[in-house]
Amino acid sequence: MLQVTPVRAFTDNYIWLIHSPADTARVVAVDPGDARPVERTLAERNLTLAGILITHHHADHVGGVADLLRNRSIPIYGPANESIPGNPTRLREGDRASLPDLDLEFQVLDVPGHTAGHIAYVGHGAVFCGDTLFSAGCGRLFEGTAEQMHASLSKLATLPAETLVYCAHEYTLSNLKFGRAVEPNNQATARYQAECLELRARDQATIPTNIRRERNVNPFLRCDDQSVKQAAEAHAGRRLQSEPEVFAVIRQWKDGFR
Repeated sequence: MLQVTPVRAFTDNYIWLIHSPADTARVVAVDPGDARPVERTLAERNLTLAGILITHHHADHVGGVADLLRNRSIPIYGPANESIPGNPTRLREGDRASLPDLDLEFQVLDVPGHTAGHIAYVGHGAVFCGDTLFSAGCGRLFEGTAEQMHASLSKLATLPAETLVYCAHEYTLSNLKFGRAVEPNNQATARYQAECLELRARDQATIPTNIRRERNVNPFLRCDDQSVKQAAEAHAGRRLQSEPEVFAVIRQWKDGFR
């Protein structure tokens, strides 16, 4: 199994350090929005930064790149159609982020919606999906459309059920609160909420999640489910004809949910 170390940043960000299977002291940073906690973790654990993967251009995902590259010559990968610091190798769906000296290789998926050029990295039983898929939730639509985000989430939902999902924020409890509003009778959501409340009470991460769980508890992956459709129609006050329509309604609902 892939060894991954979380680095907390800002209020609720996770920067992920992926350990090389060939040498676990060498790591690849995913979405380093702040160099300081990364450098601190590298020093404390005697790790060497050997690469960087970027999912999208937002500052809390790229803000530490320049500082991390200042005294290092390491590969950096990022989305083909977004402005990323550090002159990355630009990737789009069908490409691979390959780091052969680390025994690491990831398939790239285009997952637009949160941003226009957002990508995800899939490999070694894991997906690093930035701000597209969260546990029990999904990213806001800053640049893409509801149709794009629904298609992106549907693509991620087809990954093998045991795929570990490494998203970039600790939003799980607030997402589950919304999920209970959409599906109050979903017992899988209720059980998961109880588990996550215990984890957060101990200041432990709820991430990674996995695709199987998300198919069961994440309303944004369940737009084909009758209970989610009925809740969306009740909220919208009209009949909804397609899954993207259901998604659009619950995404807008979530935007104003407290």
